Amino acid sequence: MSKKTTQNNDWKDRLNVVYSTNPDFQYETEADERQETLQPSRQNLKVSIDRKQRAGKSVTLVQGFVGTADDLKELAKMLKSKCGVGGSAKDGEILIQGEFKQKVYDLLVQAGYKAKMSGGN
Repeated sequence: MSKKTTQNNDWKDRLNVVYSTNPDFQYETEADERQETLQPSRQNLKVSIDRKQRAGKSVTLVQGFVGTADDLKELAKMLKSKCGVGGSAKDGEILIQGEFKQKVYDLLVQAGYKAKMSGGN
């Protein structure tokens, strides 16, 4: 048996269009919207403590990351391992469990990121 060659016309990759009669129509795909990651020195990250809607638990919040989800997760992994705690990364922000604002700020500056602390404590 021979394998069929797959075309770059997968229906799962198409956005908002099921069928078109236009022979020159080009489907939009999510790959076209890929965002470039800014260099660490061009990032404007904001480090703060957040307690709202978290059942009284404090988290350190890093906001303002501009780049791909993979790069965001890689930065979050580094911060979580250096702090020795858990957390998550999504939608351009990183959550680190616990109050580690000064430590996270120092780690970001040491890694070459442009960061600032906000809020009290």
